[in-house]
Amino acid sequence: MSVIAFLDARLACPVAGVAPGGLLVRDGVIVARGPFELPGDAVTVDCGGKLLAPGIVDLGVFKVDRDACRAGGIVRVALMPDGNPVLDDPGVVQRAALIGKPDLWIHPIAAATQGLAGTDMAEMAICISAGARAVGTGRGWIADSGVMLRVLSYARDLDIAVVAHGEDGALTAGAVATDGETATRHGLPAAPAVAEALAVARDLMLAEESGARLHIRQATTAAAFDLIRAAKRRGVRVTCGITPAHLHLSDIAMSDFRTYAHLSPPLRSEGDRQAARAAVADGTIDVLSSGHDPHGPEAKRLPFVDSAAGMAGAETLLPLGLLLVRDGVLTLERLLAMLAVNPAQVLGLDTGTLEVGKPADLMLFDPDTPWQVDGEAFASAGNTPFDGLPVQGRVLRLWKAGREV
Repeated sequence: MSVIAFLDARLACPVAGVAPGGLLVRDGVIVARGPFELPGDAVTVDCGGKLLAPGIVDLGVFKVDRDACRAGGIVRVALMPDGNPVLDDPGVVQRAALIGKPDLWIHPIAAATQGLAGTDMAEMAICISAGARAVGTGRGWIADSGVMLRVLSYARDLDIAVVAHGEDGALTAGAVATDGETATRHGLPAAPAVAEALAVARDLMLAEESGARLHIRQATTAAAFDLIRAAKRRGVRVTCGITPAHLHLSDIAMSDFRTYAHLSPPLRSEGDRQAARAAVADGTIDVLSSGHDPHGPEAKRLPFVDSAAGMAGAETLLPLGLLLVRDGVLTLERLLAMLAVNPAQVLGLDTGTLEVGKPADLMLFDPDTPWQVDGEAFASAGNTPFDGLPVQGRVLRLWKAGREV
């Protein structure tokens, strides 16, 4: 039996708010908070007045980097099904769910269709029994509406969420940018931003028809946010996420063919970026995730069209989120909800807060520590469009179920 007392902390809970106090943890579970009687056998941790918050649940990563997650305060990741092999087999899913423990818990998102081909449904129920916490369409969109409706209906019966990619593949095929002035000036193959709204509208209607839970992994355009707001008002069981890149950068970041800004979905116009910040402020966006998809120089130091889409995001997720707090876009409690409790709810996990009875997945961090993003110092491949950006906020220590990692 292990007993740990966290003392002299500023408890930062998405539900209870920020207040001075402490936590008592027994066998990896929070058993008391605030003032409490200190057991004689407790190991004490002096938090030095820093913020003690739930560890981050990162929904929708493409690669598991333990050291990067540790540096970023991430204790759980939802792994996308795009991999080699694809997560469409129970044996592969089970292996993915086990390899990170005990330090990092991996919650696989199983492929909704075999090989992510978008045609034949995968063995969803068996993959869920093997450890998957949701099913997803991966990097692509299921073009066949009949197949998507069957996926949603089956997921409803299993009471799991469908994690969908929100871009019409017929419009985005071969595109590496959003249609607009930047893409035109650089001669880049581009797709109109409406490709997102078309996909989101179709999937929302099918989710409403089936009664399933739908999670749009990344919504990035004003038109998509309007559709999601309207659907939520109608009672559709929909949530959506976004990455810090689409909140802090517009397509101008692709200037000079900067491949570190080659992302999927691609960076949008300044108008869409402002709409995304408004959607965070009004609660339309539920989840903030890293979209962690690092690539080495062999995949990024290429012509823009030939380079791989994606960025390393695990180590900058918290400080870039704290930028939104300092800008007045949202409160610290709301940020922590987007980083912990909301993604946990999408995955059906009972974690993400500092309430009694919850797992002691904790991060101690200083929101004011200044540092400069340096991709070369990352634990993973350092392709980040934020390279050189001054930020604030560092994770000091991290615990998974009361065990320091």
